[in-house]
Amino acid sequence: MPPKRTASRPSARPGGGRGTVSAISEAEAQDLVGQLARLTASIVYDALRGLGADNPILPARIRCLTGPVPLAGRIFTVAGRERLGVAREESLLAWATLLSRIPDDHVVVCQPRTHAIALMGELSARALKLKGVRGYVVDGGCRDMDLVERVGLPVYGMHATPADISGRWLPDPGTGRIRIGSCVVRDEDFLIADRDGVVVIPAALARDTVTEAEAMTRSESAMRKAILSGMDPLQAYLKHRKF
Repeated sequence: MPPKRTASRPSARPGGGRGTVSAISEAEAQDLVGQLARLTASIVYDALRGLGADNPILPARIRCLTGPVPLAGRIFTVAGRERLGVAREESLLAWATLLSRIPDDHVVVCQPRTHAIALMGELSARALKLKGVRGYVVDGGCRDMDLVERVGLPVYGMHATPADISGRWLPDPGTGRIRIGSCVVRDEDFLIADRDGVVVIPAALARDTVTEAEAMTRSESAMRKAILSGMDPLQAYLKHRKF
């Protein structure tokens, strides 16, 4: 079996472009992702709101299409748009080139600017899974969903459609920043997703968010124990300040 090729990792800058050194090291990012994976999207959302984050969630139209598969990771952004008259070969070559650029151990977040065609299918899912990509989130459609689910790559999106990108779609040059709904998503931000939805954690808030979410989880556990023990809900709230 040939050695695994690791794609170069673009680093983030405050403005969202690709090219400067990120403030979070790769080792620390891996630790943060591991901590996020033990949390829930809702508790992370609560922590972000407490830290003053605005619009940290993707629209509710984006849901898990491969079953209830939790997902956590660092983000790599992709954007593109439908192009009238593009040659089939040009569109497929551009897509293959894009897949080659995606770094391992990241979550892809795609803004395709169209809901009419699929921006993920079985062969693409297999390629990303073998590269070590953690998951794929798209503000649009996907296809081959029975086969994609068997691949084991968590895929979040709007819906399934048999329409593909061939001769219809091209990626934009990478800018490292996209918008989905009212949420701005940047390269090297973090993401957590489960059945409740998709939450984006700005890189600058990642450490504090994880710390706060872990503390809130401990408080929630104490509140749960109080309720299960039969404590009156009001008394439990006054004691633990959690619901």
